[in-house]
Parts: sequence; C-alpha cells; structure tokens
Amino acid sequence: METARVLVAADKFKGSLTAVQVAERVTAGLRRVVPGLAVETLPVADGGDGTVAAAVAAGFERREARVTGPLGDPVTAAYALRGDTAVVEMAEASGLQHLPDGVFAPLTATTYGSGELLKAALEAGATTIVFGVGGSATTDGGAGMLAALGARFLDADGKPVAPGGGPLATLAEADLSGLDPRLKDIDLVLASDVDNPLTGPKGAPEVYGRQKGASEEDIAVLDAALTHYASILGPDTAALPGAGAAGGIGYGALVALGARFRPGIEVMLDVLGFAPALARATLVITGEGSLDEQTLHGKAPAGVAAAARAAGIEVVAVCGRLALPPEALEQAGIRRAYALAEREPDPAVSMAQAGPLLEQAAESIARDFLTG
Repeated sequence: METARVLVAADKFKGSLTAVQVAERVTAGLRRVVPGLAVETLPVADGGDGTVAAAVAAGFERREARVTGPLGDPVTAAYALRGDTAVVEMAEASGLQHLPDGVFAPLTATTYGSGELLKAALEAGATTIVFGVGGSATTDGGAGMLAALGARFLDADGKPVAPGGGPLATLAEADLSGLDPRLKDIDLVLASDVDNPLTGPKGAPEVYGRQKGASEEDIAVLDAALTHYASILGPDTAALPGAGAAGGIGYGALVALGARFRPGIEVMLDVLGFAPALARATLVITGEGSLDEQTLHGKAPAGVAAAARAAGIEVVAVCGRLALPPEALEQAGIRRAYALAEREPDPAVSMAQAGPLLEQAAESIARDFLTG
C-alpha cells in the first residue's frame, strides 16, 4: 500500500485562525490518530488579506515599510520578497484593518500607501511583483496609488485633486508622465478573486461600497466620480475583468502600470510552489472559514481542489461553516467537508474554540481517509 502523505493547503479562518495556524492544528489532529504521518503544509491565500503571510510561510522574506494608511495616517505595512519576486498585499497598506472600529471614509480613503508599498518593492530590486488586491478600505480607482508612484491628478485650477474617490469628480487632467520609470521594466501581476468592472451595477462602488461604509448616496457619488475618472484615463479599460477589484485599484494598475490580471489563487499557487508539493501528496486538505457560494468563484479552496483533481489526487476540506450542498462540493472537486459548526453550533463559541475543534475535525479525517 502506498505510504500516505498529506498536503495541508488551506486559507485562514477569518477572525479566528491564520492559514499557518490552520495548518498546525490540522497536522496535530492527523498525527494524534496516525503518529509519524508525513504531512506537508502550504498555507495559501487568494490575493486578499493573508497573502503576504502565506508567502512568508512558503519561504519568502518578510519586509516592512512605513506608508500612508487609508485615512492619511502612517501605518506599518509588510510585503514579501524572494530573489527578484515580491508579493505585495494592498490591504497591508490600504485595508479595512487600518480603520478604527466603526470609522469609515468611503469618499476620502486613499490607496496612496499601496503605491508607496509597490515603490518599496521596486527599491528592494523586485522585477516581478505579485500585487494581491482585496480587503480594501478604499474606492479611489487606484488614483492614490498612482499619485504615490509619480502621477499627478489636477482640477480645473491646476491644483491637486484631494485624496479619495469622491473628489475625482473634480478631475480635469491626469498627468502620468512622472510615473516611476522602473515600472516599465517589471512584470506586475494583478492577483484578485474579483473580476468586477470598475463601475455600473457590478462595479466597485455598487458591489463593495457598503462594506466600506458607503451610503446609497455615497455609492452614486463614487460611481459617477469613477466614471468621470475613467473617461479621462481610459474608459475601455474600466470594463476589463479585475478593474473593479479593491475599490478600483485594479483599474489603476491595468490602465497605467501595465499590469496583467490573473485569478489570485492561480498566481499564489504558482508563487508558493504548489505543483511540486502536490506531486508528493496522496491526500490534500484545503479549507477556509466559510465554504459557501463565494468559495466556488475563485477562492483558495476551489483553486486548490481544481488543481488536485486535475492531478488525480483526492481532496477533503475543513471549514468553520458549510453552506454548500454535497453536489456543489463534488463539482468543485471536494470529496467531503468537515465543518466546525457540526461540533459546535454556536458561531461565537466555534470561533473562540476553532483551534481545538479543528484538531478534532482532523482526527475524523484521519480515521475516515488514512486508517484501515
């Protein structure tokens, strides 16, 4: 019989466990049932928050920079570097986690710090930059990011337009001639699980504005401002997949920085070395906090399962809550899912006790798939 070798390639359980902690807990549970079991861990992310941490866990060096946060205050942001490849996560500089509880700035939050973080990666010698976008506090179409990299956005009086998406309504001239010349010589990969356009019914303000504190009125203002912004920079690009990612920062990267869009999980699996790890595995365990309809649209577990299924390797999943029927799991390439909610139905208790509960779920996987 072939010796079992398990690959744990799961995303974070948002609000309770990082992807690294998920891997540790699953490993502990498996080995409680099968002592000495060969387990390889490869924490994964889909371009959103947790992307830098996944790269660091895979052997990248963690670097830090002081940059401008979404409200204009300085924040410390991390990126990851290995050789001439950098992984930059926009949420590190411009994410919701930098907003105080209950404080939102939908019209004025800026991506300036994301541009500063990209600049830090350039300074470090990166020639390939994986730019993971998601979890943003911003809806400024990437204007702040471009300004940090040397672009100028001026109103009718020739004065700089104020930060944020709302003030873009006053934009009269976009001067991109001052953009950092090093940007021409790099491969910038826009990694996102979001393929929305910039504006309209499926655009960044309408679909994601509310989670950033935008009222219905704010959403209308932002949509009109971004439509005006795109009319000056390049309206054709506004409809491209990924343009609406992270409050439209995808648009800024596509229209002005020569970025190419790829689904975040595909990029990250390449960067993290998933293919060789998969080749060594006989069983893959993936997962995330909630396995639901969103999972099927480019989230990490779906990407892991698709790659494993193509290689003919069985996949099971762990999750906090399961909101997919068995047939949807099967279509995604997941043989079975183990939800913490089955063990602890109270969501608050389940999140607080996620570590021990996950170990119990892993024990069940070991008994069901690795013994006898």
